[in-house]
Amino acid sequence: MAADYLLKTEPSEYSFENLQRDDTTLWDGVSNPVALRNLGQMKPGTRLIIYETGDRKSAVGTASVVSVDASNPKTPAVKIKAGKSLVKHVSLAEIKANKLFADSPLVRQGRLSVVPLTSQQYQFLTGA
Repeated sequence: MAADYLLKTEPSEYSFENLQRDDTTLWDGVSNPVALRNLGQMKPGTRLIIYETGDRKSAVGTASVVSVDASNPKTPAVKIKAGKSLVKHVSLAEIKANKLFADSPLVRQGRLSVVPLTSQQYQFLTGA
């Protein structure tokens, strides 16, 4: 089964509200090699959580992968489509306090902008 992912964004640069307004966007601006590898492993239909950094530091919405062009692994082109706002935004403090995330790169590698999630982590973040 394909992994779910969390995408971090700085809301002053591109917020979840921007994604909802645009409906789809090419997810770019990623430079970390591990994050790029994670992007390249995505498939159409992959479920995403959008996490806003900066002052918010919270998971705020969902999205999904529309298409992936990983022909150049150094710059995979991943197009995503906006989903829904989370009923309850989940703060970084809540994430760190949950044992589901004890070994997660979200907690262990705080600067990683594309983080794989287990289905249990995805469910926790969405409240499903």
